[in-house]
Amino acid sequence: MSINISCETDEEPGIENYEEVIETVINKALDKINCPYETEVNVVLTDDDRIMEINDEFRGISDPTDVLSFPAIDFDSPGDFESLKKVFDEREAEFFNPDTGELVLGDMIISVNKIKSQAEEYGHSIRRELAFLVAHSMYHLFGYDHMTETDANVMEEKQEAVLKELGISRQ
Repeated sequence: MSINISCETDEEPGIENYEEVIETVINKALDKINCPYETEVNVVLTDDDRIMEINDEFRGISDPTDVLSFPAIDFDSPGDFESLKKVFDEREAEFFNPDTGELVLGDMIISVNKIKSQAEEYGHSIRRELAFLVAHSMYHLFGYDHMTETDANVMEEKQEAVLKELGISRQ
């Protein structure tokens, strides 16, 4: 598995072992979803100014946000890798990194400023906020969304299960 993490801001993430937190959450989310493939995920840590530019470019929203997710796969049913096997077999080059053979799940972009401000706002640690945003983004990469209340509840339950199994609480 490849987890490519880059920090493209001078703003410090606020915790020394942020790479370990990111990798641990990604691995747990992959385990929970029963992903049958070796995967590649790209994570970019940036600042509010840059994430606002990206948010405006891709979503037409000229405000900074906490995390943006760019899934590489269009799931028919969220997290259903089994139904994608035929598509993968027919169009392997579109989904797998030719150098590693890994399934490319997509990219997540996280604002370091938002990690810190939301941790303070919600009264929990920076570690917990970072872990939450990574879990949240992973479920977007698996095809989940929160456009309806039902979908939001499903997604929230799944991302909270990841954090709970890792012992990462709001405290």
